[in-house]
Amino acid sequence: MSQKIVRVGDIECGSDELFLISGPCVIEDEKIMMTVAEQLREIQERVGIKIIYKSSFQKDNRSSLNYYNGPGIDKGMKILAKVKEQFGFPLLTDVHYPDQCAPVAEVVDVLQIPAYLCMQTMLVVAAANTGKVVNIKHGQFLAPENMKHPVKKVEDSGNDQIILTERGYTFGYNDLVVDPRSFYHMARTNYPVVFDVTHAIRKYGIPSADAKGGAREYLPVLARAGVAAGVDGLFVETHTCPSEALCDAASQLDIRYLEEFLKPLLELHAVEVKYRNTLPELA
Repeated sequence: MSQKIVRVGDIECGSDELFLISGPCVIEDEKIMMTVAEQLREIQERVGIKIIYKSSFQKDNRSSLNYYNGPGIDKGMKILAKVKEQFGFPLLTDVHYPDQCAPVAEVVDVLQIPAYLCMQTMLVVAAANTGKVVNIKHGQFLAPENMKHPVKKVEDSGNDQIILTERGYTFGYNDLVVDPRSFYHMARTNYPVVFDVTHAIRKYGIPSADAKGGAREYLPVLARAGVAAGVDGLFVETHTCPSEALCDAASQLDIRYLEEFLKPLLELHAVEVKYRNTLPELA
């Protein structure tokens, strides 16, 4: 879909090979983190999809001070480093403040700008200045063609290692909708485009610990639509027991189902790649 190839470890993001960003929403205890990593490695080997391991050391957008927001940068980076050392995955995690970027970049391969923060100049520039790949999540409030603005901030900082991630738009009250036109507009930046399907099914205003806080029934149809539209990668948060997850319990996918979830998507991707260059530009 994109023209720019962005390398993350041994993954060529933006090539004809679909890739996956996956892992628990937030870093929990080490046992859960390592168990998910082990199962992801097995899935990677069986189905042949390359994986970037994702988990957040901090979730700074929780709706209550009483909700778990992660172990913090020091403990979180140690756990992620252990995942990388033991399983070999490239790593992705969120940064929320400019002073987090440099220490996080010592461990991870991709610094992720949260959707709410995609227009925060100092944060975006600090992430760009690390020289690492920057994954900018599309703000729920922003027209997709306007993602060119945070992209330009990264480029003007001397970094062209950029990935863009769609995660749905705020639509009405407390709901998100995915507009496939966003994949088209974001791809016109020429950078790889990822579809964050698990965050797209969250129900705002309902705690994620409540089963009504997500709509997992939409995961297959949304993922298949995104792959058919030509996205370069998928973002699927996974957990060994989502109902007990400390964040996004209602939207993470049980890792037991991930392999079967991916199989039709890989087949659809092969069809999309086969035909992606057969039509002229219709505009």
